[in-house]
Amino acid sequence: MKLEKHFFGRTADGDRADLYRLSNDAGMVLAITNYGAAVVELRIPDRDGNRADVVLGFDSLSGYLAHGEYFGAIIGRYANRIAGGLFVLNNNEYKLNRNEGDNHLHGGIKGFDKALWQFEPVHSHCHVALKLTCLSRDRAEGYPGNLLVNVVYTLTNENVFSIEYTATTDQATIVNLSHHSYFNLAGEGSGDILDHELMINAKLFTPVNQSLIPTGEVKNVSQTALDFTRLTRIGKRIDNDEEQLVYSKGYDHNWVLNKRGSELILAAKVYEPKSGRTMELHTTEPGLQFYSGNLMREPVMGKVGHVYRRRYGLCLEPQHFPDSPNQPNFPSTVLNPGDPYRQTSAFKFYVS
Repeated sequence: MKLEKHFFGRTADGDRADLYRLSNDAGMVLAITNYGAAVVELRIPDRDGNRADVVLGFDSLSGYLAHGEYFGAIIGRYANRIAGGLFVLNNNEYKLNRNEGDNHLHGGIKGFDKALWQFEPVHSHCHVALKLTCLSRDRAEGYPGNLLVNVVYTLTNENVFSIEYTATTDQATIVNLSHHSYFNLAGEGSGDILDHELMINAKLFTPVNQSLIPTGEVKNVSQTALDFTRLTRIGKRIDNDEEQLVYSKGYDHNWVLNKRGSELILAAKVYEPKSGRTMELHTTEPGLQFYSGNLMREPVMGKVGHVYRRRYGLCLEPQHFPDSPNQPNFPSTVLNPGDPYRQTSAFKFYVS
């Protein structure tokens, strides 16, 4: 197992960004930059042993600086949307930066995806890992409290990469972290993901309004286009005229996973029939946001001259629910001093 470090580019302020390339004994490669703690490359074999990069991204830092699609990044302080950029905590109202119309999305104007994280290799005889650290200052983007976040990416010889998140705060605040890779198991730049088959381990979802803010309801997926309780071709119903799909121009919803507590469970499975590549996602989080790349600003010039277009990648984002600070019946995202935040997600790859 190996870990190599390479120069990746410089920010507008002249700060250096690096790329860490992790590889296992089976030939799987996971490359991460400390800009946004983003996954830049994920190379895995198909059923014939041919390896391909299955995440969208860019060859150098300049691409990540130029585009706001959150390619491969860690999202925070709050993944997903907060209505009106407002929430009340302990009788205090906090106003967040609005960066999607009237709403706050994925941590605001300068979220964790635009931070230059500190990095530290983690040495082990049985896996290769990288620890990244970010300090979000009190009132950054409007959030209260100094929040210290650690993220550890680990690659194993079983072709699993995991993300372990921890965070602590010195004031009561809200936290909802996630990961935002765009996956295409046929290979990045190869076309859309409509023929991928998806299973989500959830019988319920949280409907949204026209601004993609949850209504507060929790509904059953049965008899709707959001039913992925068994492997289903993503393109089968994506352009239905159901209200939910019209609002989001496809899939951009939170599913309520079939789980209780914080145990690590299978949340989703994706199968790409031509290559045979299969991805399983396990998480400790209560929700999963599935986004089918409907709003990608196209064309995007990606890696090795590839052009990315709408629906060329899919995102599976384990997290708490959108707008939870304003929805009292949703699981709480409040973090208090002395109560560390923890979550884990694991992505397993194989062929079938």
